[in-house]
Amino acid sequence: MRHIIFLYVFFSSMAFANKEVHKLQIIKLADNVYQHISYKKVGSYGMVGASGLVVIDGGNAHIIDTPWTVNDTKKLVTWIGSKNLTLTSAVVTHFHKDASGGLSFLNSLKIKTYATPLTNKLLNSKQRDKSNHEIKNSEYEFITDRIEIFYPGAGHSQDNIVVWLPKEKILFGGCFVKSLESKGLGYTGHASVKDWPISIQNVINKYPNVERVVPGHGQIGDISLLRHTAQLALDKIGL
Repeated sequence: MRHIIFLYVFFSSMAFANKEVHKLQIIKLADNVYQHISYKKVGSYGMVGASGLVVIDGGNAHIIDTPWTVNDTKKLVTWIGSKNLTLTSAVVTHFHKDASGGLSFLNSLKIKTYATPLTNKLLNSKQRDKSNHEIKNSEYEFITDRIEIFYPGAGHSQDNIVVWLPKEKILFGGCFVKSLESKGLGYTGHASVKDWPISIQNVINKYPNVERVVPGHGQIGDISLLRHTAQLALDKIGL
């Protein structure tokens, strides 16, 4: 009986630990920048973590990419409130759910949400909530001296944008950028692989002094993540 109880406790602890691992994570990257990581089971890929940012400007907070789900987006909004911050806006970098899954909830709160017209067109084609504001320029200073948005061209998707934080020299690449541990491009159902290396080079040219790059999935790195992503695309097309 003692062994049975031990095994029950052991496996229960493992299940609890696994559940804890896949809870929403919030990690401080700089004084006013946090990374959020949410998890979702995705087919043969298993449990996949997706990253976004919370950028603080004075007493205001801005979300860069929502968590996978409405539930985790609610948790992120609660965390922002616990810091006595006002959630002012959210930007989604492309139409996939790992960037925009919480958009409907943020819209219901009357938060200003932003996406490109192309992202909204693609969201609409999937019968999903669009952003309530649009980013119509390929280069856009979202928050003066704080947050810049850049459309480099197609890659992971036709609509992918990147977000630059000039003060911290942090580039949020989202799913447009692969982590160094990635051995391939992942899901390419909406990708333009032939354009991807050119679009990556556009980012390198635009932000040559980048110090940290945050990919949509996997570990944060430096500018080598951009070169790695370009090489994966070149390998895919046999160049």
